[in-house]
Amino acid sequence: MTEQQFQTLCEQALTAIEDAVDACGADVDIERSGAVLELAFEDGAKIIVNGNAPVRQIWVAARAGGFHFVRSGERWVDTRSGESLASSMNRLVQAQAGVALKLPEL
Repeated sequence: MTEQQFQTLCEQALTAIEDAVDACGADVDIERSGAVLELAFEDGAKIIVNGNAPVRQIWVAARAGGFHFVRSGERWVDTRSGESLASSMNRLVQAQAGVALKLPEL
């Protein structure tokens, strides 16, 4: 994957996450700066999603740990568990906000 392809796919993923969080109705502050998306929850917890262009990965930092996602076919998958980025974000936001995030596969 070229850097431009990565940037396009990363932008699509971050926008989809931002839109899904915004639509879920949870009290989450969303801040976006370039390839970094920060979700701040009522209890002070944060989930940070960022694109790492040099290694062509999307990284997620949350209370549950740190996760690295690579592009596999048509979706982003965790390098350790194989869980998709969409599934991980759905699970992590549910755990923090108590609200189901309906994020489609990315």
